Amino acid sequence: MRADRLLSLLLLLQNRGRMTAPELAAELEVSVRTVYRDVEALGASGVPVVADRGPTGGFRLVGGYRTRLTGLTEDEAGSLALATVPGAAAELGLGADLAAARLKLEAALPVGTGERARRVAERFHLDAPGWFRDAEPVPHLAVVADAVWRQRALRVHYRRWKGEVHRELHPLGLVLKGGVWYLVAEAEADIRTYRVSRVLAVEPLPGRFERPADFDLAAVWTETSSRLEGMRYQGEARLRVSPGVLRLLPAKFGAAGARAVAEAGSADADGWAEVMLPVESLPVAVCDLLGLGAEAEVLAPPELRAAVAAAATALAARYADGG
Repeated sequence: MRADRLLSLLLLLQNRGRMTAPELAAELEVSVRTVYRDVEALGASGVPVVADRGPTGGFRLVGGYRTRLTGLTEDEAGSLALATVPGAAAELGLGADLAAARLKLEAALPVGTGERARRVAERFHLDAPGWFRDAEPVPHLAVVADAVWRQRALRVHYRRWKGEVHRELHPLGLVLKGGVWYLVAEAEADIRTYRVSRVLAVEPLPGRFERPADFDLAAVWTETSSRLEGMRYQGEARLRVSPGVLRLLPAKFGAAGARAVAEAGSADADGWAEVMLPVESLPVAVCDLLGLGAEAEVLAPPELRAAVAAAATALAARYADGG
């Protein structure tokens, strides 16, 4: 472990030039005292590292010294697939491997190229989770990820909408979608998708399973996403909406709202327009459309119009007595 840390310290000095002991300690997640010991160890091994004193001082390498000990370990190489989502790498237990891999890649780049790569990282950042919601706790993610990597079967206790179940799974891949982790696994000779945050307990089983030779994670996820999207919407609502609500539809209903706006009819004299909006089940649709307030009117289907009217009447009655 110390050898890995010494190499990381050496690569930091090689890639970034002069660095102070507190800066190195923060990067390596060790104490300042440990940094001083490690610098002494590097010097004793023949690495030309010197300390410059004063307010602009720090440790640096002498004479353009560069090491070529930049080979990636298996875990470091595997972590590079998550280089654009460091938070995801940390959740999978690969944060340290990713940091080490990035240092080694920077050291292997031609002089000047590494600095450009760092400037790109300083100016562009990918934040996968959606807005206005806390990240889901995924306490079993690292165990699940290890099973995916090692082709180990899992026995899981899982919470479904209809209740809790126990399943034996062959984990085939993990997908991060909108900040939510999903496991794609083989169960009972079928490929299924599981939300990792709903795994209540997990137990790795002995031995290895054989992955299906023709399994394609990206293709399976695309097909699954399309199927779930199709199952989500159970009909269409014809609405008459004000100009303000028309502008709000994409923000509230996403792609479905944007399509409704793009295909909206011509506005009338008051600026209101008719739109066709995909809707989920009747109770969900009622809640969604009530959120539009009096600036939207359901024209069809009749059962949805009646349900929204009944909910609005009940809501008005609840507030009519002043609480």
